[in-house]
Amino acid sequence: MCESEKMADSLTLFQSIGLSEQKAKETLKNESLSLILKDAINLAQGMLGAKSVDKASGTLLYSMASRLKSPQHLAFLTEQIALCRISTELQLSAALDFVKARLQEPIHKQEFEEACGVGIVITPEQIEDSVEVVINKHRDQLMKERYRYNMGLLMGEVRAALKWADGKIIKNEVDMQVLQLLGPKTEADLEKKPKAPKTKSPGNEKNEVVAENGGVKVEGRSLMEQLRGEALKFHKTGENYKTEGYVVTPNTMKLLKEHLEFTGGQVRTRFPPEPNGILHIGHAKAINFNFGFAKANNGICFLRYDDTNPEKEEEKYFLGIRDMVEWLGYQPYQVTHASDHFQKLYELAVDLIRRGHAYVCHQRGEELKGHNPPPSPWRDRPTEESLVLFERMKKGLFAEGEVTLRMKMVMEDGKMDPVAYRIKYTPHHCTGDTWCIYPTYDYTHCLCDSIEDITHSLCTKEFQARRSSYYWLVNALDLYCPVQWEYGRLNLTYTVVSKRKIVKLVDTGAVRDWDDPRLFTLSALRRRGFPPEAINNFCARVGVTVAQTTTEPHLLESCVREVLNEKAPRAMAVLEPLKVTITNMPSTTQVEVRIPDFPANEARGIHTVPFAHTIYIEQSDFREVMEKGYKRLTPDQPVGLRHAGYVITLQRAIKDASGKVVELEVSCTSSNVAEKPKAFIHWVSKPLQCEVRIYERLFLHKNPEDSSEVPGGFLSDINPESMQVIPNALVDQSVVGSKTFDKFQFERIGYFSVDPDTTEEKLVFNRTVTLKEDPGKI
Repeated sequence: MCESEKMADSLTLFQSIGLSEQKAKETLKNESLSLILKDAINLAQGMLGAKSVDKASGTLLYSMASRLKSPQHLAFLTEQIALCRISTELQLSAALDFVKARLQEPIHKQEFEEACGVGIVITPEQIEDSVEVVINKHRDQLMKERYRYNMGLLMGEVRAALKWADGKIIKNEVDMQVLQLLGPKTEADLEKKPKAPKTKSPGNEKNEVVAENGGVKVEGRSLMEQLRGEALKFHKTGENYKTEGYVVTPNTMKLLKEHLEFTGGQVRTRFPPEPNGILHIGHAKAINFNFGFAKANNGICFLRYDDTNPEKEEEKYFLGIRDMVEWLGYQPYQVTHASDHFQKLYELAVDLIRRGHAYVCHQRGEELKGHNPPPSPWRDRPTEESLVLFERMKKGLFAEGEVTLRMKMVMEDGKMDPVAYRIKYTPHHCTGDTWCIYPTYDYTHCLCDSIEDITHSLCTKEFQARRSSYYWLVNALDLYCPVQWEYGRLNLTYTVVSKRKIVKLVDTGAVRDWDDPRLFTLSALRRRGFPPEAINNFCARVGVTVAQTTTEPHLLESCVREVLNEKAPRAMAVLEPLKVTITNMPSTTQVEVRIPDFPANEARGIHTVPFAHTIYIEQSDFREVMEKGYKRLTPDQPVGLRHAGYVITLQRAIKDASGKVVELEVSCTSSNVAEKPKAFIHWVSKPLQCEVRIYERLFLHKNPEDSSEVPGGFLSDINPESMQVIPNALVDQSVVGSKTFDKFQFERIGYFSVDPDTTEEKLVFNRTVTLKEDPGKI
């Protein structure tokens, strides 16, 4: 068999367990993973005979193959998965830990089963009951401390009682029952519990934790409070010289006086993105910090495009960046470009050469790479010679890469003589063919800050190594010098935000585009339905810190829920419809049911939906066989219909040729006379058909870029279940006329947003986040 035929066979084999074609192709690129996975699938198929490996087992086989360090116990683990003895990721993780600790020992079946929870199934009802017991146990303390109570203690007790329960479902259940007990958070709840005061030395009256270069995290304050006045140890305008590390020259006080006369003592900041990609969640912190600091202190903030590399800049990025800044609620005082100052920057470069601080160098780019490149033999060339050569660079008399202009200084990281100008024969987005020499970031950034009279140059921590070069260059040219302040980057787990890596995700088909709702670009979050207020609230909770912050997505999702709970009107939708015919209701009868848009405050609006002879419910809301703890519809158990005022009782279940239930016939009784049912379910009648897209994490591992966690690279870590498309869901008529990005809470399911793919013929909804409760539960 030739190599291409083997590849095709492997591709078919991987797709047979539920992998997408794209995921299967990516897996084939990882030879060691492919070999283990093929062995596992073949073993499983041999054990199952004519029965094929289902998708759930296939997902576990793939997860096992990607995490198994030694194939010694491959056959044993495959058997456990194939025979459904291991049926959850939690059990698989325990199984992998178990065999890892016994690589040279035989497996004792009973010991293994006890350690891995084989045969144990935890139902949502069990979790509900266990959470209820734990909350009742701590009820008094919860009522006293409210949301300041450590909810982790509650979850820990439930996990101790139900070891094999899904932690996410436990958290959702705890959140829901706590909400039912305490009600929505008040303003007092949102204020974080102040830290216990530390022993203070005389004169130190404020209980603040001062971060490097002055950044402070003040607990329990809004972002505006954190950024206002004394909350940060930033310098006052005009008092730059009081800042640690600031370079004072004989002209400093004169330049500061001129600066104050021009600005009137106003705070001036800037947000300076490169227009070569789409903004992501990390940029949201930068936007909030720069615009928020200016706003909190009655200042102004510029949106300045750092457009010094014409090869990578596109119109869509310029437009997309401004769109996202304004979407987050900020209006730039002025939109500027580094290219606005190209002529001034060129004149300053000539001045820098004349002052003996820069020279034209002929070393090639490859010679300058590495940690210790050789010093330039042209460093001491005559000033006049460099001036002539720089003018020739400007006139286009050299090839790209043949010469550069370099500054005579050593950066904090030891890099010597950074490049100030290089040649690029690429038309510029704003200036066209006017220039063929373009300034670098190290040269441009501080000078544009000075030209625009920025008072506080706020940047992320990695630019700390450039602070000394920032001050050196501005002072070398005898210009007003702003103060650079650093803050910590905001990172999220289970994602990548690098432009290069997102391009790879798009090019390989792992995601559709930069705004794919599984990404954490701002355009993707908007498309998924995240409100801008929620993103800003998230940035406030992360706080103004200098230390780099790595946060889990569920903290952002929590902020989203809080906003949508107040802003998203309710509707009813059925994702997996089951037809229900009401036998004691005439087919011509139709009742209009009034439903509050916001049940907690009916004054905010009411909508009506029809209730007719035929309705649709979720397939999961009916079971033919009664199970302990199940509270919805069964042959022996009626169920209530939310808002309708009716209770339905099963008369007959109609099945197709394969034995699948396709329709229910029920009788209907007014809830005023019927015995109170154990549960109420949602329903739709005369609904609209819609498409619903359900999103999960894009990556399987917390840190997909970490080679120790994902040896095959981030592209090998794509979650095959990250998007589920439900093409024929049903939704009630209240959503008719919805526009793109309109948001709803689909009762008992989650929060949803109208996708831009919506047409006049069909609505498309993205699930934004789940409800706090388990979506499959009452």
